[in-house]
Amino acid sequence: MTSFLLQATTAVADSAATAANAAAEAAPTLSLIDLIVKGGWVMIPIFILSFISIYIIIERYITIRRATANPDSFMSGIRGLMVKGDLQGAKMLCAQNPSPLARMIEKGIRRIGLPLKEIETSVENVGKIEVARLEKNISILGIIAGIAPMIGFVGTIIGVIKIFFAISTTGDFGIAQISGGLYTKMVTSAAGLIVGIIAHVGYHWLSILVERLVFNMENSALEFMDILQDN
Repeated sequence: MTSFLLQATTAVADSAATAANAAAEAAPTLSLIDLIVKGGWVMIPIFILSFISIYIIIERYITIRRATANPDSFMSGIRGLMVKGDLQGAKMLCAQNPSPLARMIEKGIRRIGLPLKEIETSVENVGKIEVARLEKNISILGIIAGIAPMIGFVGTIIGVIKIFFAISTTGDFGIAQISGGLYTKMVTSAAGLIVGIIAHVGYHWLSILVERLVFNMENSALEFMDILQDN
């Protein structure tokens, strides 16, 4: 009798385990692609904005890194050549250093012979042009940071409309009627916020890098004018 009960208990346990495994295998899974598709057509502009944001962040970072030369070693080389009176060598040093600082100093060297005020104005004008080049497209990140969450909110409104439409057509308020709209609502809202955060962080991060570079360029411009006054 005892052995029969043990066998029955074992059989029940095996059946329960088999049923649990079958239920686990049959449980639906949701991939990232499926989740994006659930968001509907609103995900298309959000995806485009995310691509633009990532492209601008990477491209501007590479450009700013290339523009960040070592101002101390460069300016020490310029000072040594100008003290010797080797203006041609100073021009060659600037030409060998493809950075905004070098182009700014080269313009000042080419204006040597003119009044110091005119040289300073020329250097400042080139500096403004170089800063504008460094800041190119960074403002677009600020625009995307504001637009992306708004587009996600449009998806939220569309999701709510879907929910009420399903309820009105079926006359029933259940999970089946609200699930589709909730997918659109939540997915687009989350995607818009994520893209907005990426663009917002990228905008301020790149702006800080540009500000540091501009600070170094301004110090180097002052040092260059001091070299001219001393010589």
